[in-house]
Amino acid sequence: MVSKTKANLSEKEIKKLCRSAGFVKIENIHPLGAGEFNAVYAFDAGGEAYALKAAPAEATPVMTYEKNMMRSELFWYEQLRTHTDVGIPEIVYTDISRSLLPSDYFIMRRIPGKQMNETQFTPGEKEAAAALLPQIAAKMHRIEHNGFGYPQNRLFDTWVQALHAMAEAMVKDAEAVGQSCENGEKTLRYIRKHAAVLDRVPCRMVNFDLWEANIICERTPDGFRHVMIDPERGYWGDPVMDFICFEFGKPLKEKKASLRIYNQLAEQPITIGRGKEIRFAFAQAYLGVIMEVERYYRYVPGDEGWTRNDRVCKLLFDGAFSCLEEM
Repeated sequence: MVSKTKANLSEKEIKKLCRSAGFVKIENIHPLGAGEFNAVYAFDAGGEAYALKAAPAEATPVMTYEKNMMRSELFWYEQLRTHTDVGIPEIVYTDISRSLLPSDYFIMRRIPGKQMNETQFTPGEKEAAAALLPQIAAKMHRIEHNGFGYPQNRLFDTWVQALHAMAEAMVKDAEAVGQSCENGEKTLRYIRKHAAVLDRVPCRMVNFDLWEANIICERTPDGFRHVMIDPERGYWGDPVMDFICFEFGKPLKEKKASLRIYNQLAEQPITIGRGKEIRFAFAQAYLGVIMEVERYYRYVPGDEGWTRNDRVCKLLFDGAFSCLEEM
């Protein structure tokens, strides 16, 4: 998909970066994946398959939480590698010096298989695949911290402080490009209204981008091997926020299959009640604010991404604000 943030690297540039990382006989270079922020290129070297992932150039306008986001991605990979058994890519080279490229980049072994949303499953396999995302979330949510927010930005003592700052940054990001964000302002008012609920949540690793497209599935003789990619949008926050990605479009109380699977593994099972429904409504509202503002940084009116974000934002804000107004 067309996006204003993605770096457009030439084959010559890619070979230069790969050689500097020690690779020789670099061949079969081609774009990889359908991501809309970073640029990813596949290449082969020495009989092995690799992928080079490059962040937007340093001068590219991005939202506040997206600054230095590739460093956040590497941080979250390390958290997952150290504290869970979730499958992740093997990172073989990292360069955040910006000496050869005006952006951060890293090289990883290329993962065989397809994105989960493009994989053909039998009925039995499909049921197992549907359980995977809540299972991964339950494992991630065992990773604790004592400061809320994005690791590449400022951390806060409480979730209400962090969420307010995160939403406020979105409003300011819109203003920086000459746009207003009334839904962001509305979200800030609701955060203040429900501060008492938001003040009492645990601080856990939140992925907030745990969609099927970010799981690579490889069919093996022993069943599927799953690898999770692209955790760069993670933050320290409320674990309920990750339920935005499961059974999308349903209110929390109707995500019965995901809740059942999650609670089988979770250290702190999620039970439905007023507080949890309010907390989930902020997952809807915050994702809506992100998708509304990112239109200005990635697309132009008429682009596929712009049209999709408009449609999804309406769904998210309708669900969030109806709940937050009633509660």
